[in-house]
Amino acid sequence: MNTIQIKDKKFALSIPESEILKAVRKVGEEINRDLADKNPLFICVLNGAFMFAGDLMKTVSVPCEITFIKLSSYEGLYTSGVVKEIIGLNESVVGRTVVVVEDIVDTGITMERILNSLQAKGASEIHVATFLQKPDALQRDIKVDYIAMKIPNDFIVGYGLDYDGYGRNLKDIYTVID
Repeated sequence: MNTIQIKDKKFALSIPESEILKAVRKVGEEINRDLADKNPLFICVLNGAFMFAGDLMKTVSVPCEITFIKLSSYEGLYTSGVVKEIIGLNESVVGRTVVVVEDIVDTGITMERILNSLQAKGASEIHVATFLQKPDALQRDIKVDYIAMKIPNDFIVGYGLDYDGYGRNLKDIYTVID
């Protein structure tokens, strides 16, 4: 089993790059089928979703645009329970089909805020595409339209997800073991 060390934690390989890319392609194909005539605006949630968004956009073949937002619910190592907008949305979503591209949906608190904001700004249709979902961690009643993979409620790093800022650059997913 392949293990790595990031700061004070050890992680074991749990999802190799080949499985990740296969799951991302499947999501892209579903989006191509479902949104063929919709001219969607993809909104990538930074920092974590950058790798998923990059690989997803290589698969999406429908006419579309992409933009980026950055939110934070953490102060240091702990969640504040309050979602702050660091980089906001500059494009109009009025009457648009929007696809929110997220790295992981666990509690659903951040996604709920994003969805409420997009509805208030006049988006006509909102879809959620997430790389990972932790069904056991979900605390909000939100609909996730496209899920690349469902995982247990474990702490993970890699493929855009980090531990205290480190590990985002890893091509595979690793689960904390110690």
